[in-house]
Amino acid sequence: MMREIDIESYLGTEEKSPLIDVRSPGEYEKGHIPGAINIPLFTNDERAHVGTVYKQKSKEKAIELGYEYVNPKLQWFIDESRKVAPSGNIVIHCWRGGMRSHSFAQHLADNGFSNVGVITGGYKAYRKYILSQFERPMKLRIIGGYTGSGKTYILKELQKMGKQVIDLEGLAHHKGSAFGAIGESPQPTVEQFENDLYEKLHLLNTHQDIWLEDESHSIGGVKIPMGLFSQMRQQQLFFLNIPKEERAKHLVTEYTHCNNQCLIDSINRISKRLGGQNVKEAIELIDKGNYQKVAMIALQYYDKSYVRGTEKRDKKAVTAIPLNEVDHSQNAKEILKFVTNYDQDKINTI
Repeated sequence: MMREIDIESYLGTEEKSPLIDVRSPGEYEKGHIPGAINIPLFTNDERAHVGTVYKQKSKEKAIELGYEYVNPKLQWFIDESRKVAPSGNIVIHCWRGGMRSHSFAQHLADNGFSNVGVITGGYKAYRKYILSQFERPMKLRIIGGYTGSGKTYILKELQKMGKQVIDLEGLAHHKGSAFGAIGESPQPTVEQFENDLYEKLHLLNTHQDIWLEDESHSIGGVKIPMGLFSQMRQQQLFFLNIPKEERAKHLVTEYTHCNNQCLIDSINRISKRLGGQNVKEAIELIDKGNYQKVAMIALQYYDKSYVRGTEKRDKKAVTAIPLNEVDHSQNAKEILKFVTNYDQDKINTI
């Protein structure tokens, strides 16, 4: 049996059937539905060739060429799909729910798969749907603070305490600074970052607090979807005010696991902002192993940069939370206590 499934219904199903993405490997790598397995109908080169024939000759010639590429793989499609869905329940999608997904699905249905679904509108419908979901109103709590405040670690502590959390930097594989790629795996594409972010978000209750770190629109090479970013900027910013020396200690712990050259490369990336003398001094200090002083030099730039960013906000939308040190567990408790009192004070003034 073969049936059509709209993307909202599929994503809303608690126990989803395995999902097969039959697009080319290049399309899949650019962006895919999290959890989808790629069993490509065409290789990248085959897809390009079919497309060229379609444009230069005709649709009929392109289809004929497509069959030439596909026919030798028919058994492989069945074998690979059976590995993914031994029960015979499976869902297929291509770019827009056209010939690729329907042909693949029909082939499985004709060869023993009992329940084969095709995503209506394909991956294109998925992308349109998830981007619209970032526009939905959410109850967000935004934690800000100078570099080295341990905001990501505080989010992890809040999560341990049962709070809803989205770690944007974790999803981006980047800590959001010139040093942000150190120790991280390669960043996803912008498209895949959005897909992965939706995968986290749709599991949360948007009517209850969702805690995020204050971020620029860009985190390394990826961007926060504008629908979510706009909402983040409209929320009250709870600014963690921790002494610079304490934050420098945290940065030393965070970044000195890599070799000196990666630290020097990161310093050079902000050389214009630090100034020639500071860059020279920082590199000399790295060679000497005086990482605390290097962190203090870097914080001169990052603190000024963060202040410039917060000055663009309405002063009433920024609330400072004074904290003595970078103690993630204790600071998470202090933040929750502070925010609870802040909410109560707002109620009392109404």
